[in-house]
Amino acid sequence: MTALPLPPVPHPFRLPFHYGALHQIGLDWLVDPGPVHELLSAHHPDLTAAEFDGRALVSLNYQLYFAQYPFGGGVTQEIEYSVIAFPTADRGRLPRLDYAQYAQGWDQTNLLGIARIHVVCDNPFAIRAGRELYAEPKFPGWFEVDLPSLNGPAGETWTVACNAAGIGPDDTLERSKTPLLGFTATLDGLTSVPANTAPVTGYGTDPDGRLLAGPMNVYQPYRWYDLGAAEHADRVRMTVHPADGDLGSDVRTLLADTPAAGAWTCQTPPVAAHNRPYYLGGAPRT
Repeated sequence: MTALPLPPVPHPFRLPFHYGALHQIGLDWLVDPGPVHELLSAHHPDLTAAEFDGRALVSLNYQLYFAQYPFGGGVTQEIEYSVIAFPTADRGRLPRLDYAQYAQGWDQTNLLGIARIHVVCDNPFAIRAGRELYAEPKFPGWFEVDLPSLNGPAGETWTVACNAAGIGPDDTLERSKTPLLGFTATLDGLTSVPANTAPVTGYGTDPDGRLLAGPMNVYQPYRWYDLGAAEHADRVRMTVHPADGDLGSDVRTLLADTPAAGAWTCQTPPVAAHNRPYYLGGAPRT
């Protein structure tokens, strides 16, 4: 078999891309496979949607990440709406797994990856990089968030609102007041288990119709929360606007009123802490 060439890395990008910090939550839904197969074939014809006990898996993940460059630093936020899928030609290499096993990282072939359907991002440079390097269907948006943080109150509730945006002159992000989607995931009081799912394979289909895969390493386990029990049905609440847009339509078509089956999170440990000050000397001067 003739070896395939690697996809090009256009200027000014460099690979691998190194994350300085990553805060991420993913939400999974087990849904009717019919509409999922139909949507996936329209976006990625060489992929097949995975099924777990007769249900397809749709995933939405939010990322907040920092990267350091020679000129300084940059912060990016994005949401990926994806179908869990595999290359159709590699069907015979897949292990037989249920959803909980997949979510905890039992697929070490890493053929089960995220087939991106929509990606919303607030960084024009990252939008260009995603499109040109990984064939991501990436477009601009902006975010309002309330996340678990060591610099905030204790808790494990994630609230993310994504709004529409455009790209103006000089690659500036132009914010719109139009909301796209939002979610709240209340994970307080739940026990997580470590999930060894990395490297996460992200699939894209380039303008020439060629399928490509881009693995992403995360240098610590994810924390997976099983939301399958009936008492957890309200742990994740999703709102979608507008319903007739491409993103809103695809979310509503696949998810409808299905409760989330699981959530997974990653928050990079801090590298330093500036501690509380203390007084030197005696009583204050009057």
